[in-house]
Amino acid sequence: MYREMIPIEPPSPIKRACSSRTSGPTEETPLPPPVWGGVDHSDEHYVMFEDEDERDHEPRPPSPKPRNTLFSDPTLYYWKEYSRDRYLLELLRHDGCGDASQDLCPGCKNSTRSPAYRCRECKGGVLFCRECCVSRHLENPLHIVDAWNGSLFVRTSLKALGLRVQFGHPPGEYCASPEAGRKGFAVLHNNGIHEVDVDFCGCEHRQRAGALDTQLLRGGWYPASEERPQTCMTFEALELFHIVTLQAKMTMYDYYRSLERLTRNDGVQPPDRYQVFICICREYRHLLLLKRGGRGHDPGGAKATKSGDLAVRCPACPRPGVNLPDDWEMASNEDKFLYIIFFALDACFRLKRLMISSELKDPGLGTGWAYMLENTAFREYLLTVTDQKEMTTCSGLAALDYANTKFSRGYSTTGVGMGVCARHEFVQPNGVGDLQKGERFANMDYIFASFLRYHDPLLFKFVSYDIVCIWWIHLMERLKELPPLVRCFLILPMICFVIPKMHIKGHGPGCGALFSLNLKPGSGQTDGEGIERPWSNIGGIAASTRIMGPGARHDTIDDHWSYWNWQKLVSLASMLRKRLDNAREQEVVQQEALDSFSDQQQDRVERWKAMVHDFEKDSSKKNPYEMVVVGLTEAQVRLQFQQEEEAAARKGIPAKHRVTPSEFMTECLDVEEEQREVRVKAELKKSKTTAQQIDMAALRTKLLRRLDRLRKLQATYCPGAIVALEKREALEDEQPENEPLFLPSALSEAERADGGCVNGLLEMELVMRDAQCRSALVKLRNQLVIKGRFLNYKALHARHQGATTRARSIVNRNELKIRLHSEKYQVAWNALWVNAGQDERLVGWKKLRKEDIRCMEDAEDLAAKEVKRRNAKARRKRKYDELIAHAVEVPAWLNAEEEEGDGDGEGDDAEGRVRESRREVSWIWMGAGMTGTDTELEDALRIEWAKAYARARRWKEEVRLLTEEFRRLPISLEFEADLWQERAKAVPVGSSELQDAYAQGMIAYALKQEALFRDIAARARQTETATKKVGTDAAREEDNDDDDDGQVNLALCGARLCIEVNDKLPAVVQAQVVDALASVAPQGPAFHHSAAPLPDEIDTMAPLGYGENQPWQLCVWAAAPACTPHTPTPMTKSVGFPISPARGRTPFERLSFTIGRNTAWASVSVSRRRPLRPTWPTPLRPRPLVLVRRAECVLTRQ
Repeated sequence: MYREMIPIEPPSPIKRACSSRTSGPTEETPLPPPVWGGVDHSDEHYVMFEDEDERDHEPRPPSPKPRNTLFSDPTLYYWKEYSRDRYLLELLRHDGCGDASQDLCPGCKNSTRSPAYRCRECKGGVLFCRECCVSRHLENPLHIVDAWNGSLFVRTSLKALGLRVQFGHPPGEYCASPEAGRKGFAVLHNNGIHEVDVDFCGCEHRQRAGALDTQLLRGGWYPASEERPQTCMTFEALELFHIVTLQAKMTMYDYYRSLERLTRNDGVQPPDRYQVFICICREYRHLLLLKRGGRGHDPGGAKATKSGDLAVRCPACPRPGVNLPDDWEMASNEDKFLYIIFFALDACFRLKRLMISSELKDPGLGTGWAYMLENTAFREYLLTVTDQKEMTTCSGLAALDYANTKFSRGYSTTGVGMGVCARHEFVQPNGVGDLQKGERFANMDYIFASFLRYHDPLLFKFVSYDIVCIWWIHLMERLKELPPLVRCFLILPMICFVIPKMHIKGHGPGCGALFSLNLKPGSGQTDGEGIERPWSNIGGIAASTRIMGPGARHDTIDDHWSYWNWQKLVSLASMLRKRLDNAREQEVVQQEALDSFSDQQQDRVERWKAMVHDFEKDSSKKNPYEMVVVGLTEAQVRLQFQQEEEAAARKGIPAKHRVTPSEFMTECLDVEEEQREVRVKAELKKSKTTAQQIDMAALRTKLLRRLDRLRKLQATYCPGAIVALEKREALEDEQPENEPLFLPSALSEAERADGGCVNGLLEMELVMRDAQCRSALVKLRNQLVIKGRFLNYKALHARHQGATTRARSIVNRNELKIRLHSEKYQVAWNALWVNAGQDERLVGWKKLRKEDIRCMEDAEDLAAKEVKRRNAKARRKRKYDELIAHAVEVPAWLNAEEEEGDGDGEGDDAEGRVRESRREVSWIWMGAGMTGTDTELEDALRIEWAKAYARARRWKEEVRLLTEEFRRLPISLEFEADLWQERAKAVPVGSSELQDAYAQGMIAYALKQEALFRDIAARARQTETATKKVGTDAAREEDNDDDDDGQVNLALCGARLCIEVNDKLPAVVQAQVVDALASVAPQGPAFHHSAAPLPDEIDTMAPLGYGENQPWQLCVWAAAPACTPHTPTPMTKSVGFPISPARGRTPFERLSFTIGRNTAWASVSVSRRRPLRPTWPTPLRPRPLVLVRRAECVLTRQ
């Protein structure tokens, strides 16, 4: 058989670019090194990656030797080794009768009745006779029963045994004139789908018992219909499904199929009640919304519900009349920001809906009462807006929007727009609306105006939206044209439009100055990204809502947003406390950094501060956060040269050729640009299909014609280039895009002399090269901004193959532009550098390296990354030390990283990548890129100081905002509690229109809700005033800052370890214990022999307190290696532990720990961080050898 291996390249150009670096040479003609000065700068070319950080996360090479590993769960390991078979036998035992008697029924003791029935739900596994089994299940008619036939258990049912379920009477009481239910009566319960026989009350108590569906409801079964119900679902099953679908996003289909499998998992289908189940669940979740919204206590009932009444409101946002002081409008200028309300808008294109059903066939049960818009009015308004296009942005995001929405055929809804409170992420009442095609102004305007109805117009508002730079223009005029239901008139000076902190990186520099939250007074540390978190939570229902009718979809989304808001409410105090603790720490850190910076620039600080305040008052003033860029663009330079040549022609100066020198140089640079485009396109199209080969051949043919015309012009203006070209040995099969042009800057002085180049041509080229650097840098920034925007959009909205492919193709095209602009800058810079004597200081522009070409990052983000990097390095260092201390082989990758970290930190790594510790904001975002003047240096200092000043102010504002929100939270909760208290008082007890049982239930529920809100309010106050806790992670992070603390020996603190061991401990092992613990117990451990029984513990770690709730830890690790006591493993620990007495950290108290029966070796240490568990050899079987039974460490201050 003949076999041939055919290589298949990856379909993505980006993957091909990545793989080409590791798979060896390709068939493409390599790019020859630049000829300027004989120096090759090709290694600095931009590599097309999806993300600039992708190159820093390449897979680590595998370790040459297998690593020693521990079982992550010792309990699971020991169960597998010693208990698995025993547990399996116990499971098999359950399939028999076990200890149950098969001769006499334990219930009736009647010897004539054979005990042959066992209930799976009841405990004990006892066998009963048929009569006793039925009588014992009168109150549990949905239990599963098996019958013993002498050999095995066979599935049966209580219905088959004769059980009938009586409704309308107390349990155990039968109706004198029962009314039998319909045949095939089915009940859906947690344990499956059951067929039961039911009886309804038909005697003289029928009026008291109520209608048939009422009797079922009072019995805890929810009926599917009113007249003659044949299907029910228990409240227990409804509650379970409701919480599972809200938390785990389980669909109705999956839940119902699970019930079917619980009923019969052998292929026999129970009666199909799926459609009935859907109806019941919709009704139940709607009733819960009404119940929790207090509609059952309103005399008008559910029909009197108004728009937004069922929404859970944010208790921490300002609400006049609820949680604000009476004089809040008179607050001073310093305090006005405390009463700002923050909103965030966004759209999600995952929540689509197919053209299934209609509003007439599937109306919502309460659309518009909670979070979704009033659908009828919204649709009518959209019909009046037919000529409005999608929104575009300064970063070109419309291309992706169009790619993902132009294929919207078959969809009634292509996404959802929504508004939330930006600081606490509560979905706003009537703040969610459908999108039909992209983010149109009409949809988002309506959504924005809809939820603004529920907020006081006098509150100052921050509105965050990722495309606010386009959306806010003419917003006021558009809001005035909305329908009367949502029409609003806003005061523009009372609204501040901003862009979320992450999304603003995808906008141009102009947007950063106008819409950055970091620069807006009063914003605190609001990031505006809170709206992305609800999207991630609700994304799990996208697949199911996609095929729902409009009404069912709206009801489902309302239910899930209600759950989201409630979960945010009950956890709000904890979230605020975490933020407040962090804000207080950062306030000190940022103020110290600002003070240090200001001390170094005392003569400039007042002037800079005045600039900042002037700009905040009037944005038309000079922006202190950006550097002014000056200089001519390429077009302006070319125009200037053309004007000079025209002036020379008017003076009668003869021309050397009909093509002027400037036109010649323009043609040279244009041909160079075309070469660059063809070369990059050839690299992206390496798969070489027939169509692509035809396209590339056409491009190269066109390029060859331009090269021929250029050579003729060079013979006139630059004969030295022709001579250099003739001397050069052409490469075999050289493509035209790689043929050198030999422009004046690429020729040596000797080649340009004696007519080799027309005078003034080199100077003209250098001026054009300078303009090229300026223009390429601007375009490179724009494309990097678009790249960041595209990648973020793709990650959030492109969720299936079609959308991902379309987004990927657009990202690829943008990568091509980044490559072109970066190489254009690099080529121009190389030309300037060579003609400046290869002195970078004389070029006037910075060298553009590969690592400089990355998206814009904020200094705070980089600082946070640096902290994470240091923490990760410290963790690796601790792991390395622990392994070395226990004589365990260190994995190669860990050893390599530690060696790298021990270097001097200079330069790059082996592949030329800048280490994260040296990474800063790329210089391309800092200004024009010039290297030099004092004015530009002062501008850079001013920008950094202004940002430091803004950070310090924002953190101070954040502390005050969080303190105010903590004040408002319990007040809002008490307000809700008072509402429920009033509802309880308003129940008409004793009224002829309301039965006493209904009134009692209404009062009980209202009081329960009142107690719930008061309890949450009390816990919120307790959370605010509780002492700050420092957990293990916090202690570990803090320890990274104490690396320089002095080492204090335990002997100075009077430490002593008392160790009690088994009297059979071998002497050689005792010696090992003494050696191992000598460093931690300088006074020497004292041994006490005992043969008492030992507990079955494996290892124990307990905290040892010190200072202010900052734990020391005495850690004990124990394991059972496969080695014998006669071949002990050396154990050593470092002497002493970090301590800083100046900070008042005094160890105290007593700590005891126990090591278990099967322990062979132990490691004891005292530290403020949890040591890495030693990597012990895997035991084949634990040895019954006790090394240490009990150890006690007493730390006292001498």
